[in-house]
Amino acid sequence: MTGLFSRSPKDPQKKKNIEKIKEIKKLVKEKKYSKALRVGIEYLQKVPNNHDVLFTVGGIYYMQKKYKTAISHFDKVLEISSYDIDVLLLKAYSHKKLGEHKRAIQCCDKILEVDTKNKAASELLEQLTS
Repeated sequence: MTGLFSRSPKDPQKKKNIEKIKEIKKLVKEKKYSKALRVGIEYLQKVPNNHDVLFTVGGIYYMQKKYKTAISHFDKVLEISSYDIDVLLLKAYSHKKLGEHKRAIQCCDKILEVDTKNKAASELLEQLTS
């Protein structure tokens, strides 16, 4: 019985999933954002809670100035990792672009809870409150 419970279930798609993530990252690196977005969305239909892909897709939407769609992806990332500073910062910038200053301030406050010296969050907070 040794080791009976130590095995994790095999994911038959694991190798395929790793390849898709590599493909998405490569497309982003090559600045082929439209294709990266398409591949990322297809991937998220099969694996909806992948932190990295959600962040990447949200980031692409942010660059395309589709802030509400970006925020919805950032919210999904924050369900997985509630204090992800990079995500919170992009979410704050998105809210600022939409004129939702109160929500942007909430994001900055949350960043500063865990990283009191975060320069980007401090500067954004200063812009929003002055």
